[in-house]
Amino acid sequence: MALQKYIRLDDALCAYVRDHRSDRTDPVWRDLREATIRLGAVAEMMIPEEEAALLSVLVGALRVRRAIEIGTFTGASGLAIARGLAEGGTLISLDKNEEWTRIAQDFWRRAGVADRIDFRLGAALASLESLAEEPIFDFAFVDADKTGYDSYYERLLPRMRTGGVLLFDNMLREGRVLESDLPDDPDTASIRRLNEKLREDSRIEGVLLPIADGIYFCRKR
Repeated sequence: MALQKYIRLDDALCAYVRDHRSDRTDPVWRDLREATIRLGAVAEMMIPEEEAALLSVLVGALRVRRAIEIGTFTGASGLAIARGLAEGGTLISLDKNEEWTRIAQDFWRRAGVADRIDFRLGAALASLESLAEEPIFDFAFVDADKTGYDSYYERLLPRMRTGGVLLFDNMLREGRVLESDLPDDPDTASIRRLNEKLREDSRIEGVLLPIADGIYFCRKR
């Protein structure tokens, strides 16, 4: 019999997890969360507190100097990554929504990390094409339109250094990845295909982690 080790998280246990992180009393994060909630239903796109804390710790542990994110939204992931960067490090942040990213830039300034972030407004694929082709990034985080993930992957991977880390968010799609017939859900269908591709891709070492809504952790060989 196969051994399995996991637990189901209810609201109380999730709250416990979020209360046991180093930045739990950070007023900037608290106010950013409240500002995002005021946007209404789209607020669900914001990464949870524990995922943001993980990004900061991971970027710091890897001593990342050159990072990129696709999908800025209101700036939570950018804030987390920028705080973890090594001295002199820079994050390029790509997004096409001017309204949401104004909020991001306001909070980056308030947090004192705006000078570490090179924000670029516009379509992510076009922005990626404008970047140098040689490997330049240590770390990448993708949390954007799901049907675009595979295209982002193929354009990012050549620009990652050997040993560089790519993270893809929402790779479990709230459990819908278990469904094989998805005619009315192109986002989840795209994520299912990418999960299969990453599993077999010899260019990377990868693991799908059940953190938040699923993070695919990839390391370039």
